[in-house]
Order: sequence, then C-alpha cells, then structure tokens
Amino acid sequence: MVHTYSGYENKVKANLEKRVESMGMQDKIFRVVVPEEEETDIKNGKKKVVKKKVFPGYVLVELVMTDDSWYVVRNTPGVTGFVGSAGSGSKPTPLMPDEVSSVLKRMGVEERKVDINFELGETVKVKEGPFANFTGSIEDIDRDKQKIKVLVNMFGRETPVELSFGQIDKL
Repeated sequence: MVHTYSGYENKVKANLEKRVESMGMQDKIFRVVVPEEEETDIKNGKKKVVKKKVFPGYVLVELVMTDDSWYVVRNTPGVTGFVGSAGSGSKPTPLMPDEVSSVLKRMGVEERKVDINFELGETVKVKEGPFANFTGSIEDIDRDKQKIKVLVNMFGRETPVELSFGQIDKL
C-alpha cells in the first residue's frame, strides 16, 4: 500500500501506470488500484451514485518487490511513501492476501470464489435452508454464480432446487 497526497490518488495511479509502461516494469508491477466504493447520495430528492474513496490518501500497488520496482513506485510524483516502511531506505511490509481480498471485495472488484469438488450426478445432503436434511443428486453446477441445482425427492417426485455451494455437503 502506498501513501499519497490526499486528493492525488487517481493522479498517482495514472502517473505510476505511465512510468511502469515507459520503464518496462510490467513484469514487476502488475496492478494499481485506488480503493473506492459506490455510494448513493440523495440530494433534492434525486438519487446520485458517487464513488467514495475507501482509504483517502492511499493506493494499492501489486508488485514483485525488487530494488527497481521499489524505486519506480517510491519516486512516482505524488507518492509520499509506502505503508509499513520505517524510513525512506527500508522495504515496506506487504498487505496480507486476506486484507487485499477484503478491500477488493468491498469495491466489487473481486468476488471470493468457493472451490468445490462436487460432480454432476453426485448425491449430496442439503445442510441448511428450507430443504435442510434432504438428499438429492446434482443436476447442474454454475461456477460463475456459485450456484448448484440439486434434484431433491419430495412427495415421491424429483424437484429441482437451486442452492449455493455452502448449503450442501457430500454424503
């Protein structure tokens, strides 16, 4: 995470992206993100969606920490320093993956994907929701929407039920 002059976050992002390209650092500096989230303001009875900075004065930079990449970021106009570095000569402390993930998720940039190991036709047990304790066979798996369609036996007939991955367990 990089500290910037307040109000200069987008300018720092643009400057850094230009420097990365002009200095050929694409293999070391990958992504520059100004953490923002959408908020709905209501003024004079009208709704307006505005982007608010989650951490004013800060920019996330995904990079491989080398002397070169550190120098490029540190000397970008508007950057006052890295978060977690004791002095101007010391290397910064990286954010933990779960910290970055929570910021990106809050922005709607990256949804956490649940890894599943279910297969079509497999028999599973529903562990929560209105169909808890029912068993059924998997008819369809939608990894993008994180949904699974299970044929549950109710009243002597198979009924398709759409569930999230977290609502089922292997038998």
